[in-house]
Amino acid sequence: MKAIVNGQIVTETGIIWDGVILLSGDTILKVGKASEVTIPDGVPKIDANGAYVGPGFVDIHVHAGGAYDLCFEPIQAAEYFLCHGTTTLLATPSYNMPYNTFLDAIRSVKTAMEKTPVIKGLYLEGPYMNPKYGARADLNPWRGPIDETQFHALVDEAGEDAKVWAIAPEREGIISFLEYARKVNPEVVFAVGHSEATPAQIRALGKYKPTLQTHSTNATGRLPVPGGTRGIGPDEYCFCEPDVYTELISDSCAVHVSAEMQQLLLHNKGVHRVVLITDSTSPANENPPELAHVTDLNFDHLGGLSGSRMTMEQACRNIMQSSNCGIAQAFLMASTNPAKVIGLGDEIGSIAPGKKADLVFVDDKFCVKSVILGGKRCEF
Repeated sequence: MKAIVNGQIVTETGIIWDGVILLSGDTILKVGKASEVTIPDGVPKIDANGAYVGPGFVDIHVHAGGAYDLCFEPIQAAEYFLCHGTTTLLATPSYNMPYNTFLDAIRSVKTAMEKTPVIKGLYLEGPYMNPKYGARADLNPWRGPIDETQFHALVDEAGEDAKVWAIAPEREGIISFLEYARKVNPEVVFAVGHSEATPAQIRALGKYKPTLQTHSTNATGRLPVPGGTRGIGPDEYCFCEPDVYTELISDSCAVHVSAEMQQLLLHNKGVHRVVLITDSTSPANENPPELAHVTDLNFDHLGGLSGSRMTMEQACRNIMQSSNCGIAQAFLMASTNPAKVIGLGDEIGSIAPGKKADLVFVDDKFCVKSVILGGKRCEF
């Protein structure tokens, strides 16, 4: 057993000032106020020194960290993110990967999952999204008809490690893909991403309707409508559907999503349906001149947005800057909600008895002070 003391414990329902967490091996045993939790004699204590103690961050949409590709250098990338408080990752192959590279990425991640507890599976951003949208759209190799032979191989290789498949509902033949993906993994989550689908097209998917939106208001479009009025696309659909989770990239200068749009998203969806992601990628190109001052974004060869250089601690800091949410709400969006949406909410994502002891200590500006993974304090 171990006891974490002198911490401000961030739970799913609020903050316990001067709280205590008892750990038994890799599991949380008890949580409560210091005045109400008895620490058995001889139990080693970890002093949080007044820091906020929250659940380890869960980043479900991430391609790379620092100089490391999460698909092809997964162990190094996982270690990079762990230093910044992320204890659970879903590795995200790029939709620009050709078929054989996509398969290799899946295999590489599955091998890495046997070596690190941080990587919990795959977030497949494509390949069957709308090739009109996203960074390096002109290089997207998946413009042709959906090939059953190819997607059978991709789905079979990913198997139950595929936590999310992001798709564009307007793609012709997408139902056959969704049927097979759900057959292979009944628990898989479908996300609407890189799409201009109308609400009618999304609803037409029936039982395969997405319950998650890939980076809200990014790489989305709307079909034109008569009379010059504003069309309705996947963003509006997800805003209206109360059970749909929406991913949010909150960068330091609110370039991906303006501060006003972030506020509207939180007002509409509430903090229990927004999932913070980093969409972190490997730096490849210089910033366009008008955004030369931005340090946490990446850009493609045409000057368009191409993910970020963020870690989740930065994303939490940014959402607090762009909205009126506080530390407890940021942890909901960075840990609790993403764990729930991928079906791991009973194991990780919040601090409660019986859950895994994946924890992060932060100050009031979300600077990471310490990380505990599976009950063990990480040394970096």
